[in-house]
Amino acid sequence: MSRWQWREGNRVRLLENGEQFFPRVFECIAAAREEVIIETFILFEDAVGRELQGLITAAARRGVRVELTVDGYGSESLSQDFIRDLQAAGVELHMFEPARRLFGSRVNILRRLHRKIVVIDRRLAFVGGINYSVDHLLDQGQKSKQDYAVEVEGPVVADIHLLAGSLPRSGRPPPRHGWWRHWRRSGAAPALPAAAGEARVLLASRDNQLHRDDIERLYRIALRSARQRVVIANAYFFPGYRLIRELRKAARRGVQVQLILQGNPDMPWVSLLTRALYRHLARAGVEIHEYCARPIHAKVAVIDAEWATVGSSNLDPLSLALNLEANLFIHDREFTAGLHSNLQELIQKHCRRVNPEQLRHPPLGALLLSYLAYHCTRYFPALIRSLPSMAPVREALTRPQAALADSEKALPQEER
Repeated sequence: MSRWQWREGNRVRLLENGEQFFPRVFECIAAAREEVIIETFILFEDAVGRELQGLITAAARRGVRVELTVDGYGSESLSQDFIRDLQAAGVELHMFEPARRLFGSRVNILRRLHRKIVVIDRRLAFVGGINYSVDHLLDQGQKSKQDYAVEVEGPVVADIHLLAGSLPRSGRPPPRHGWWRHWRRSGAAPALPAAAGEARVLLASRDNQLHRDDIERLYRIALRSARQRVVIANAYFFPGYRLIRELRKAARRGVQVQLILQGNPDMPWVSLLTRALYRHLARAGVEIHEYCARPIHAKVAVIDAEWATVGSSNLDPLSLALNLEANLFIHDREFTAGLHSNLQELIQKHCRRVNPEQLRHPPLGALLLSYLAYHCTRYFPALIRSLPSMAPVREALTRPQAALADSEKALPQEER
C-alpha cells in the first residue's frame, strides 16, 4: 500500500469564513441521526461556541453519539458549567494534553491538536482551519479572520472518520502503526461511502510518530510538477529549507509563484520572521502579497489547473514539525478554479505587493535577521527530529478536571 491513499468519486465544496462554515456545519449537526465527531483547536464560550454546545447537546439527547475533542492549550478556559452541561447530555468530551497553569501562564505550548475536523454519520465531513469562535465572523471588524474549510462527501470520508477516532485515551498504549494502517493490520478495509462526485481527494495528516512530514512532502511533490501557477495563502509562513528551495526553483523555471501572507498580523513577531525570508524569495522571482484587510488565518494553496489543498496546517515550524494537523489534497478542476478565483480577488482588492526593489539593499540588521532565518529553516527539522517523540493522548474531562478550567481563570488567548 502506498503512503497516501487517493480516493475517487468525492463531492467537494469550498466554505469561506464563519459566515459559510458555521451555518452549514450546524445544519448538518442538527440533521445527524447516528454520530457526530468533532476535533478542534479552539472552542470559546462565545455566541458561536454556545450555539455549537446547544446543537450537540440536543443531538446527544435524541440518541446521536457525539464525541468532542478540544485542545488543552487552545480551549483550556472552558468553564465548569459549560463542560457539565455537555456531559449531562451524554456528550463524550475529551481534552488533548490538558495541563495546569504555572504561575498563571500556560506552559503546554508545543505539540498541539491543531486540526479541525467534523464527521457526520460517517458520510459527510468538514476539514479546514476554522475554529469555533466569533472572530471568524466578518461582523467582528478588523479583528475577524480570513479562512477556509472544505465540505466533502464520498469515499474519503472513511479516512477522515478513521483519523478522527485515532487519538488514544490516557492509560492506553499509543498505536504501533499509523491511523491509515489500522485496517491493514486487522485485515478488514473500512466500508467506504458511495461515490458522490468527480473529485479525487487525499487526506494527509501530520503527527509525531509515523507521519511527521506527510503534508510538507505533498506540497513539495506538487511544487516540483508545477508548470503554470502556484498560489499559497498562509497565516504563519516560515517553512523548511526544502520547501523554500522548491518555491524558488518553480519561480526560476517560469512558474508564476504568488504568496499571500500576513499584512495585518495578529502576532507581529511571527511576521517579523516571515519578512526575513522576503529577500531570498523575491530574488528568485516569487511574488509576495501582504493581505491587509484583517488577519489572514488561511492554510490553502492551488497549483496549476486542478491541484488544491485546504486544511489546518500552516507552513511554519509548529505545524510542520510539532502539531497534529490535517489537510485535504484535492484534484478537481472546478474546485481549484473556484479557490484560485477567490485568492486572486484577495490579491487584487485587499493585498499590497511587496516591491522587490525595496528588498535589494536592506539595513544591516535586517540582512543579519534574514541570514539567521534562512539557516533556521535549514536546520530546524533536524533539531526537532532529535527530540523525543510524543505519543498523542487525550483525556476524558471529569468533574475534578473541569473545576481546573473555571471561567474566572479565562484569559485572552492567541489563536493559531
